[in-house]
Amino acid sequence: MTNRIALITGANKGIGFATARQLGALGMTVLVGARDAERGRAAERELRDGGTDARFVPIDVTDAESVTAAAEQLQAEHGRLDVLVNNAGIALADGALGLPSETTVATLRHVYETNVFGVVTVTNALLPLLRRAPAARIVNVSSEVGSIAVMTDPAGALFALTSVPYPSSKAALNMLTAMYAKELRDTPIKVNAANPGYCSTDLNSNSGFRTPEQGAEVSVHLATLPADGPSGLHWGFQMDAGGGYGVLPW
Repeated sequence: MTNRIALITGANKGIGFATARQLGALGMTVLVGARDAERGRAAERELRDGGTDARFVPIDVTDAESVTAAAEQLQAEHGRLDVLVNNAGIALADGALGLPSETTVATLRHVYETNVFGVVTVTNALLPLLRRAPAARIVNVSSEVGSIAVMTDPAGALFALTSVPYPSSKAALNMLTAMYAKELRDTPIKVNAANPGYCSTDLNSNSGFRTPEQGAEVSVHLATLPADGPSGLHWGFQMDAGGGYGVLPW
């Protein structure tokens, strides 16, 4: 069987790096997507030292030219893509409490450039390569805070959270996931949103109670779904269900 090729955006640290390591342990060639060349190459070296066939690919998801260049590099070097993990993401909020009334449009735009627009840019640029794979998988790294049902449940653990930019960007990402899954429903490609849970990463100043490795398990599961696996789901860690993995509401 031909070795599978996986590209992970934001793979130089955190959940992205852990995902790269775990997919590499499964025998995949891992393309380490990162916008910072020094950090990307350092991640590549560390993964290679651990036995992973890792290769740094410069990509800034907010820069269309960078994404096009990455797609051209993948086309020239591999001719296809088996797994795309849209992992790159940022979290920002305005004001001391991050209230909706304190939110600025500038912050919204900044967060959406990476978390929403960047996913569309990358996915559309790489979709021709994904279509050339026997059965490609697209994983959009989302969050339980993107679930309107979870965020509006008065009995839920996240009900007190009122920040707009990051949660709303993940809600938009969930809708993107559902729409891409609908477009590709008659193909072997599966598209799902991953909820890694509250993991300790730079995104939250390392305050999470789950490890990046635990968060990566969710993306790896969705990246390796069998032919009869689901598409168009929000799946992962279920905090309000007492832990464990399963389908989350949109």
